[in-house]
Amino acid sequence: MSSRTHRVAILVHDGVKLLDVAGPAEVFGEANLLGADYRITLVSTTGADVTSSIGMRIAVDGSAAEEPDPDTFLMPGGDVHPRTPVTRDLAEAAGDLAGRAGRIASVCSGAFVLGATGLLDGKRATTHWKIAGELVARHPKAHVEPDAIYVRDGSTYTSAGVTAGIDLALALVEEDHGPDVSREVARSLVVYLQRAGGQSQFSAPLQGPPPRSPALRSVVDLVTADPGGNYSLAELAGRLNVSTRHLTRLFREELGTTPARYVESIRFDIAKSLLDQGYTATRAASMAGFPSYESLRRVFARELAISPAAYQRRFATARREQAE
Repeated sequence: MSSRTHRVAILVHDGVKLLDVAGPAEVFGEANLLGADYRITLVSTTGADVTSSIGMRIAVDGSAAEEPDPDTFLMPGGDVHPRTPVTRDLAEAAGDLAGRAGRIASVCSGAFVLGATGLLDGKRATTHWKIAGELVARHPKAHVEPDAIYVRDGSTYTSAGVTAGIDLALALVEEDHGPDVSREVARSLVVYLQRAGGQSQFSAPLQGPPPRSPALRSVVDLVTADPGGNYSLAELAGRLNVSTRHLTRLFREELGTTPARYVESIRFDIAKSLLDQGYTATRAASMAGFPSYESLRRVFARELAISPAAYQRRFATARREQAE
């Protein structure tokens, strides 16, 4: 293990999410107990203390401009972004620290601050699944990966929401000191060293905006009411009284997918909800309209990179239904 001091500068601001700051800091602090030497400093744009998203005051060590060149610059997020634009002083402070840092990292909506400096242009990045679309809209030059837990592009790292900052910090510790140290830190903090799957597994069903077209909205109603029904292209077109060509065009233009894949996505969301309620994977597959458990397993593997059983162990409620 390298004994060199590694300076970590965390730029906090009013409305910052406390766990975005404390989660990574705890990872670095735990690594210090194993022989690392991370020196964590909290800085703000002016050097004044800030107030977190839960109203807790955070004392800072100084201003961003006064901070010595950091080895790692970490930009935490908060609910303030993307609801409001990134202020000029915050963007300038982030740009200054990033320009002097060996590597750059953000947690959750901290990616919007990095984006405001131009640091994400031409780079792969991620953020919380709920606001990934907004990151794409604001920073179209960034290559946003909405399902990733964290993304590395060169010396720039971005992570998904809140606890994903812990995943990111563990990856940074592994980069600095190897897998044995990061594994021991994860064990000490009782967290996964490397979570399987992407952040889609944490999102609620059918969170996207409803289709604009009445015909496509009807598809959601039809499949939700009777997931096991016949929803071939011809059958859907007949029920909606439109041609198959017109229906296919609607799906392509409005949703960017095919009718079959969209029906499958609704069934997939239904199956996830049933697993959350405690139904067995086989029963959930049947109730959600999948022809077999194996077909459900293939969709889970494609969409979440985990099995239905692994998903259920992580997210099922205590309530269990008896399989019929």
